[in-house]
Amino acid sequence: QVQLQESGPGLVKPSQTLSLTCTVSGGSITTNPYYWSWIRQPPGEGLEGIGYIHYSGSTYYSPSLKTRTSLSRDTSKDQFTLQLGPVTPEDTAVYYCARGDDQGHGYWGQGTRVTVAS
Repeated sequence: QVQLQESGPGLVKPSQTLSLTCTVSGGSITTNPYYWSWIRQPPGEGLEGIGYIHYSGSTYYSPSLKTRTSLSRDTSKDQFTLQLGPVTPEDTAVYYCARGDDQGHGYWGQGTRVTVAS
């Protein structure tokens, strides 16, 4: 059973960089054909895709966030990381990591709430 767990700070100041890590257990982030996504949900809004890192290591970024986003991974730890910055209060959201394939996102972390405030 694949499990994902997000970790990172719950409070970030405006203009700083948010860094979140997703740790995967029960599977490898280098397994074909999966990709590993970051998705967020601002308060009162729907889900928004941020980007993903493919099992091969290639990355995709949402056009609306591309200039502020960086994805990386540590295959030895089965972890992948999101860096988003500089942040504004509009980046306040619950951030999720998830595993995707051609059927969609079948496995999700529980989500971590991030507030951007001074």
